[in-house]
Amino acid sequence: MSDLTRTALAIDKDLLEKFDGWMAAHGYTNRSEAVRDLIRAALTEAEWADPEAQVVGALSIIYDHHEHTLAQEIAGLQHADHHAILCSQHVHLDHDRCLETILMRGRARQLRRVSDTITAKRGVRGGKLTLLSLDV
Repeated sequence: MSDLTRTALAIDKDLLEKFDGWMAAHGYTNRSEAVRDLIRAALTEAEWADPEAQVVGALSIIYDHHEHTLAQEIAGLQHADHHAILCSQHVHLDHDRCLETILMRGRARQLRRVSDTITAKRGVRGGKLTLLSLDV
């Protein structure tokens, strides 16, 4: 950040005390950085609402290892959208469950579609897509 601008905020004392507690719990040592990160997060979330926004994403899923052909189906879906898939990592959690994290880059609409298609597969026990903006 080369051009910092100072600003003043009027904040209720009780709210500021809660914010300071939140900051400490999240490892912040100064209010300015905490406020900047919260602003970035709000702007990023607003950008995700634009289906055409260029974003990066991480889809994490847990699935049943014993569900026949599921691993091949997930790989096939990634190949179908190979231009959006950056890489994936597969981890064996135990005898029955696997964790896969798929890193993607593209338009928000596309990454949500890929995520929804994969997490809707029979045998996928849970999934979470996290998007990050390239511009904020």
